[in-house]
Order: sequence, then structure tokens, then C-alpha cells
Amino acid sequence: MSSAPSVADNPSNESRDPAYFGYYAMLQHQQNMLQDTVRTSTYRSAILLNTECFEDKLVMDVGAGSGILSYFAVQAGAKKVYAVEASEMALKMKKLVKAASLPGGLAKNEFLKDRIEVIQAKIEDSGIKAPKVDTIISEPIGVLLVHERMIESFIYARDTYLKPGGHLFPNKGTMYLAPFTDALLFTETMGKARFWEQTTFHGVDLSPLYPDAKAEMFGMPVVGHFDPKSLLATPTSDTEGYEMDFNTITMKALRDFVVPISWKAQYTGLMHGVAGWFDLTFSGNPDSAASQPIEMSTGPSAEKTHWQQVRFMFREPLAVNAGQSIRGWMHCVVNDMRSYTVDIEVIVGPFGELSDPSQPFEPLLEKQAKQQQQHVSRSEGSEEMEEEEEEVDELQFSRRRGRWELHEQSYNYSYTGSPNDLLTKPEHLCMYEPENVDDAYGGIEFAN
Repeated sequence: MSSAPSVADNPSNESRDPAYFGYYAMLQHQQNMLQDTVRTSTYRSAILLNTECFEDKLVMDVGAGSGILSYFAVQAGAKKVYAVEASEMALKMKKLVKAASLPGGLAKNEFLKDRIEVIQAKIEDSGIKAPKVDTIISEPIGVLLVHERMIESFIYARDTYLKPGGHLFPNKGTMYLAPFTDALLFTETMGKARFWEQTTFHGVDLSPLYPDAKAEMFGMPVVGHFDPKSLLATPTSDTEGYEMDFNTITMKALRDFVVPISWKAQYTGLMHGVAGWFDLTFSGNPDSAASQPIEMSTGPSAEKTHWQQVRFMFREPLAVNAGQSIRGWMHCVVNDMRSYTVDIEVIVGPFGELSDPSQPFEPLLEKQAKQQQQHVSRSEGSEEMEEEEEEVDELQFSRRRGRWELHEQSYNYSYTGSPNDLLTKPEHLCMYEPENVDDAYGGIEFAN
């Protein structure tokens, strides 16, 4: 496989813009987001509970869509809102805003009259005529926080239009990762790939394509809600999340970043991959005692949102014992599909060095085969060779690495969160507690 694109390449979104903005120009897709009650009510609460950031202020709404955040800003007392929207949805927003000025008692939403200026343009366009503003609001979030690359537009607006000391809503995003087990999902994915194992499909042998099918199926991130009980280890504090401070993050840091991984397995079982989600923070005015910070989570234990969660499945599960350390990294680099290329590597246990995430992607099995051949030719017949081969074999069974394109998503909606799911126990998911939960394996502690 080739290496991930570098930051210097800075893939453009231009080729994807027509399809992207065409999608968001449709009312049915705006409705899908508006009906996400967690998303909509969180933004409304964040704005209306922090009116000091809006009252008599100039506000900019980046990627305004249906305009709902602009309307909330006016409700919070904004003097003027500049709603910037690149898609044809801007025309529908203008229609709604214009209805506030209809004569003869026909006006709708009169509180919007003369308070919103709709600008149909990308925020990066040079022809935008808008002043510096006191507050910027936006919903620039995609799957795993960064998909669709709208945060870049949010940051551009910050650097171009926000007054010194101004406020961002939201001002922080935190990404969380955790190991998961899901034998059913793995089996379903393998089943899709095994279609291509057939040797007599209407007289055609499809099996030469089986390796490609397996690589493709497992290279697609799985979007959907899942049972939080399927996590082998769970992030429990802010220190275990990867924070993006929208007040300070740079374009370079946003386009190429590495999320460190460090977990301690709580159960014995098979790790089928890595799950991810995010939280949003709206701090309001941190210098004011009247500020009321609001947070929203998209985690598996939180109320459902349209963002759901995402899972990256390994082609081969990884055996994990309760108490063992799991370490690694996730490397995310922007691509030209309004998304990211994601590389993940994990190692279970204390042995072996992690690869450098900045180096070209090399399939691990090929690398191990080269290492093993070198050991055999250098130390054939020696005791040292046996020890080295043991370490190579250990790494072969304790390390997994894969690549996924975040935009090539598949979907799984098998988990509904029904009352019956409350009866699920770890062993039902093939996850096994240590004999002594408080002192795993009778005092034996795995090295970290």
C-alpha cells in the first residue's frame, strides 16, 4: 500500500463540492439534522443560556444550512447575524427570512426582520462582504468529529472574521477511542467477502477476487450505534480523549494528527477493532461568572444522535487478557474526498515497538516475513535465534495494523438499545471477567 498523503499535499475539497453542497441543499437532509433532538436542543441551550455572547452582538453562522442556529442567535438578542451557506439551501433560508417582512399581517417569524443577512458563498470565498464579528456559531461536525472537513472552514472563519476576544460555539471537540468486541459484526463482514470465494458462480470462478473483497469490506469504517457493553476498555476521563481546541488549533494540526492509544483491558476476549466517538463543548464566555458551559456526547452510552459512532474492524481479531495493556496510535490525514485516511496500529502487552505513524504504510505480515528471514539467515541454529524468533512470533500475534478511508462508510443498525439489551451480560458478548475482578489473576499484574 502507498503511504498516506502528507500535509504538504493539502488535498483540495473542490472536486467533491458539487455533490457535497447538492446533498445539503435538500430539505430532507436538513430535516434529518433538525430532528436530531440532542443536536438541536444542545445548540439552542448553549446559545440561549449564554446570551452575553449574543445580545447586541454581531454574529456569523458558518455553513448555516437551514439557518436554525442563526434563528437561535436572534432569539438570544443578536444585533445582526451573517448566515454564510454555500449550497442552494441559502435560497430557502432567504425565503424564510423574507417572510418576516411580508405586509398585511402575512409576516412569519417577525422577530427575524432585518436581523439576518444570508450570504450564499463558501466562507473561503474572497468576495464575502461581512465585518469582523463578536461570535461565530457553526455545526461543522461529521462522523468521528472530523469527517467532511468542515472544521477547516470554521477555523478559517475564526482567523478571518472573529474579533480579538470573540467567542466560538462550539469551542472544543474531544475524540474518544476504545477497543470493542463484536463477533456478529465480524461474521457478517466475512460473509460479504466470502461471496467472492465461489468457484462456480454461473460457471465463473470468482475466488481470485476474494482477497480484494476482504480488504475492501474490512477497509470500510462501520457507522452505527452499538452496545456500550461491547467495549473491552472504556475511556473514563478527559485525559483519555484527544482534544481539539477550536480557539487555538491550526490548519496544519487539523489536517494531520496522531491520537495516542493507551488502554487496560477490563475483560478477556477478542478485540475486533477500535470504536470512536466525540464530545462537543460550548464554554460560552469563560471569563464571565454568568457563563453556563454546555456539553454534548455522542458516545455509545449517551442519547442517540445522527452522528452515531464509528468502528474500525481488524481483518483478524486480537486476543486480549483482562489486565493487559493495549497501546498504539491512530493517524488521521486529510484526503481529497472531504474526509480522512485513517491508519491504526495497536500492540497488546509490553513487548515490541510501535511503528512510526509518519512513515509509509507497510503491510505488517510482509515486514515480519522479512524480519524472520533475516533472523534465520543471521542466527541459524543458535539459541539467540530461538529467542529472537519467539519475539517475532509474539509480535505477530499481538499486533494489528490497518488502514481505512473515513468516507467509505458502511452502516450497521442491528443495535436498537431495547429494554432487553439491559439484560445483556459480558459473557453473552464473549467477554470474560477475571476470576477476581479487583485483583486480576490472583495478584499477577500485566506489565504496561
